[in-house]
Amino acid sequence: MIGGGASGLMAAGVAGARGKKVLLLEKNKKVGEKLRITGGGRCNITNNTLDLRTLLARYGDAEQALYSSYSQFGVKGTFEFFESLDPPLKTEANNRTFPQSENALDVVKVLEKYCKENGVTILTNTPVEKIITESALVTKIVTKGGAYTAKSIILATGGISHPETGSTGDGFKFLKDLGHTIASPTPSIVPIAVSDLWVKSLAGVTAQSIKINFFALGKKQFSKSGSLLFTHFGLSGPLILNCAKDIADLFYLGAVTGTIDLFPKKDFNIVEAELIGLFDSNKNKIFKNALKEFVPPGMPSGLLTLMPSVLAEKKVHSITKEERKTMIHLLKALPFTVEGLMGFDKAVVADGGVLINEIDMRTMQSKKYKNLYVTGDLLHITRPSGGYSLQLCWTTGYVAGINS
Repeated sequence: MIGGGASGLMAAGVAGARGKKVLLLEKNKKVGEKLRITGGGRCNITNNTLDLRTLLARYGDAEQALYSSYSQFGVKGTFEFFESLDPPLKTEANNRTFPQSENALDVVKVLEKYCKENGVTILTNTPVEKIITESALVTKIVTKGGAYTAKSIILATGGISHPETGSTGDGFKFLKDLGHTIASPTPSIVPIAVSDLWVKSLAGVTAQSIKINFFALGKKQFSKSGSLLFTHFGLSGPLILNCAKDIADLFYLGAVTGTIDLFPKKDFNIVEAELIGLFDSNKNKIFKNALKEFVPPGMPSGLLTLMPSVLAEKKVHSITKEERKTMIHLLKALPFTVEGLMGFDKAVVADGGVLINEIDMRTMQSKKYKNLYVTGDLLHITRPSGGYSLQLCWTTGYVAGINS
């Protein structure tokens, strides 16, 4: 077993539970380094979509190929597996599922314990240098500390997102050297960088249930609704992560800009009526203080930088009709300019990897080497954020562990 991430730990534990003698080689000081930071440290374990067809539709072109593996171990299997090991799960908006503790470290500990209880030997600080083959079989794994042989080899080194966790594309190189076809990786679920200081000034602030419109060539190209996270470099959160590839495509057309609607379910007149009501109840308040009751928490300071400087200190009763209308137009279309997508260091998921037509998806076995199995982020499968990536790891890890 090469790699102690999500799919590697699953595969090792499952193989060990079958009575197999398992050695897991991990390059880092600890297993599960990337798993510890998933979901912002909360660990989005899966997406609680039990209908298989609906679930697999989120995996794009890989949908049909995944039926055989997800039929063996899907979302229901993930729930049963983790809850049997006692990290109870909870499901939130959009079926995103987390451990109730909201601590990714708890998931790592459970998987590590599962492996050890099933006799898995874990060697950390043991990077693999070379994989040696002969006659369509992997015959030896070479590390600085020595060489190892095994009847079956599971390659679970992860992709190339968050390289600081050890996901530096080692597995891609190994597979390419073995003659597999590797699709070049690109950051596919990644935040965006913007140039606007008002956005960056709100770093750490979350806005729920907003709408973003993206523009190129002077016209609206597409819109998305959801939750948004402001960062020191731009914008993130589920809404941004799940449309990053669409945003990237717009750059072929030219400059990309956007607007944020804080009240997408209300038209201009409704927002104006609500703001008038707020003003009537707070006539003697300073506007910057009244604004706190109208927009998402933490946002007033950034929004005020987009408004005339004199407005912030004005008493509410002194605000003119024109100023009020200008304010509402702004809250319905906060402007920003996209500089580009962030790189692999900020990517939640990067696609790329071995083409899945070179893997038997019923077993995760390489079609080129009879005793080599490939799992998780090493597979060239595009998927959105929201638990789909870890479910792919659990599924492919389990299938490889059962069949290797």
